[in-house]
Amino acid sequence: MNSSSEDSGYNKLSSNVNLDLHSDSSSSVQKQSNHDSISDHTKSPNTKTLESSNLKSWLILLCCSAGIISSLMIYSILQEKIMTKPYGDEKFTNSVFLVMNNRFAAAMIALILLMIRREFSQIQNTAPIYKYVLISISNVLATSCQYEALKWVTFPTQTLFKCAKMIPVMIYGTVLSSKSYKIQDYLAATAVAIGCTVFSTCGNIAAKKGASDSTAYGMILMIGYLGFDSFTSTFQEKLFSMYEMSIYNQMLYVNLSSGIMSIIFLLCSNSLSSSIAFVSRHPEFLNDALILSISAVFGQLAITYTIKRLGALTYATVMTIRQLLSVLVSNILFDHNINTIQWIATFVVFFSLLARTWTKRTKPAIVKN
Repeated sequence: MNSSSEDSGYNKLSSNVNLDLHSDSSSSVQKQSNHDSISDHTKSPNTKTLESSNLKSWLILLCCSAGIISSLMIYSILQEKIMTKPYGDEKFTNSVFLVMNNRFAAAMIALILLMIRREFSQIQNTAPIYKYVLISISNVLATSCQYEALKWVTFPTQTLFKCAKMIPVMIYGTVLSSKSYKIQDYLAATAVAIGCTVFSTCGNIAAKKGASDSTAYGMILMIGYLGFDSFTSTFQEKLFSMYEMSIYNQMLYVNLSSGIMSIIFLLCSNSLSSSIAFVSRHPEFLNDALILSISAVFGQLAITYTIKRLGALTYATVMTIRQLLSVLVSNILFDHNINTIQWIATFVVFFSLLARTWTKRTKPAIVKN
């Protein structure tokens, strides 16, 4: 309601002050009506602000989900191809070389983005270097375990067990950040544990080129991946809350540290020269490795942004959806022959996590910068 209509309403009320009781009643009703209209008009900006905030929250979640899912779907397909399919008559076996490529590419992109955004103060470390190194160590170990596990267990097996990441995330969140979780989180964790157990015991989970009795080693690698990767995302979230650091600052120093550690490992194990020789013999491998690195960089940008704005647990939930899609695509492309019981276990895991998300909140919770 505009100001002229408000003045007209109040003038009309004044002219009726000396009328009879019926007129007084009418004027009271008129006054109340005008008062309600004015109140509605006063509240509308707040309502619009709330609606805008809700929409913004959902848009952030949608964009983060789209970025993570699209980039990591490409990443997962190429990862399985590189680690399980031969190039010519030989396979590539040095997973740390891939980690090195991915981390230096991510560090370079982070530096470029900081310069474009003129965030020159963020080029300098805002947290003690050792804290970046801690994340880097766990990140390199997690990624190496992930690559190596594909030699012993199928990609769907690896992916399903990644869903159990929420369990160590909750443990680390409680220990490192004093967080508390609701009953639906513990119920979902229980369902994930049951589903993973059923999947691994009711069908073949060995990689096609690996021996069936080697799956125990693959499962140990996956347990290592879960522990290291959950520490990485939870400690990233903790650093954001402790220091005034941008997404790209953390991305720069964590990936630079990871790349340096990867080079040191390659030199100490005499693996760098053999990896370069493999690239020279199989140029098509270089194309796959470059696309793998690019998709990993974009995925990491989306992941880091999601952890900062929405938290590690929401990030784990988004990853769950991506992993379900990855299982479906991988089974189609690489023919893993998942049986009916395993499919049931798979959907139990994924949908228990999705149900937990919907019962936990009506909109995504945003962590303030």
